[in-house]
Amino acid sequence: MLDLAFIRENPERVSRAAADKGEKADVRAIIDMDRRRREILKESESLRARRNEVSREIGAKRSGGHDAEALITEMRGVGERIKALETELSDIEERLGEALLWVPNIPAADVPVGADESANEEVRRWGDAGELGFPAQPHWEIAPSLGLIDFARASKMAGSGFALFTGAGARLQRALISFMLDMHTREHGYREVLPPYLATRDCMVGTGQLPKLEDDMYRTVSDALFLIPTAEVPLTNFFRDEEISLVDMPVRLTAYTACFRREAGSYGKDTRGLVRVHQFDKVEMVKFVEADKSYDELESLLGDAEDVLRALGLPYRVLKLCTGDLSFAAAKCYDIEVWSAGVGRWLEVSSCSNFEDFQARRANIRYRDEKGALRYAHTLNGSGVALPRTMIAILENYQNPDGSVTVPEVLRPYMGGASAITRE
Repeated sequence: MLDLAFIRENPERVSRAAADKGEKADVRAIIDMDRRRREILKESESLRARRNEVSREIGAKRSGGHDAEALITEMRGVGERIKALETELSDIEERLGEALLWVPNIPAADVPVGADESANEEVRRWGDAGELGFPAQPHWEIAPSLGLIDFARASKMAGSGFALFTGAGARLQRALISFMLDMHTREHGYREVLPPYLATRDCMVGTGQLPKLEDDMYRTVSDALFLIPTAEVPLTNFFRDEEISLVDMPVRLTAYTACFRREAGSYGKDTRGLVRVHQFDKVEMVKFVEADKSYDELESLLGDAEDVLRALGLPYRVLKLCTGDLSFAAAKCYDIEVWSAGVGRWLEVSSCSNFEDFQARRANIRYRDEKGALRYAHTLNGSGVALPRTMIAILENYQNPDGSVTVPEVLRPYMGGASAITRE
């Protein structure tokens, strides 16, 4: 959430930022409501002061045996006016609060302006994204032939857009999760968390998923809970309505969770295999940092995600997202995409974002700086990394002409020492 005073002082900048992100934010209505809110507060304060003053006058007149009926009548009118203003204020504050939730974050100064992903800037590449030397098969052919994933039974269990990992496929999935958690906790200094997979509306609002993305969320009607779309939600809300001690910052948390997304706006896209699914596993990284250090911490966060892919030997590229491809809540974001030989595409496996104080304002997460001033923390998160497309890249880039798949060396200790997955 943006500071209301900032919006009041920079309406054109806020409107321009929303337009650059392709968002509709009624900045003029917000400013008009805020102006009326402040007028009500000023009038209410004046009326209450008048009421206090007249109350003393009434007491004095009565003590002196004088008629105070005119003043009493005036105060009845004042009381009715104050009550009417309180009702109007309550209505305006509710509408203003809702309107503020629809104002996106301001992109950082170095974020390229563009309408869609075609304006994203490539920052760097790592690894060889060349040909395998033989006809590459897509993962939706490799995995069933090796008994790793059963898409048909998954569909029978939950409908389309789900995967059922079996045998070595389930073990490979577990190996990836354990490997990534071990790397982030042992090498990168994150604290491991195992959070709930359900979150309240307040938590979803705090991270910016709601109200904008409500149609993409799975929710329980009777309990008003949401299945988390990412571990970002519970991890960022770890400190909701709390003050973080400066000596503990930066705070680094990591978690494995299942993630759930309806993908309501993606009907008909990437319907085969694991490219786009409704439930998937992901290891997430979240940071709470001091305001003046968040962009250095973003580069560090990006490096932590890249370390995973380099260790797995997967070719990747880093993109700096343009305004039109930037999320509602992010001020700046890097996407990491792996090359997958079978589908012949770059596939996103991580987004590393700096939200500045946008989420912290919504979730009321603060700290005291070195001078003792209370400030909102800056929050960051990054996939470290998402498993479906990482699994795709491993199956497709490590496939062999005989149909087997070589196990990346760093995963072999988690796979009982197996160097390859072959047909059973």
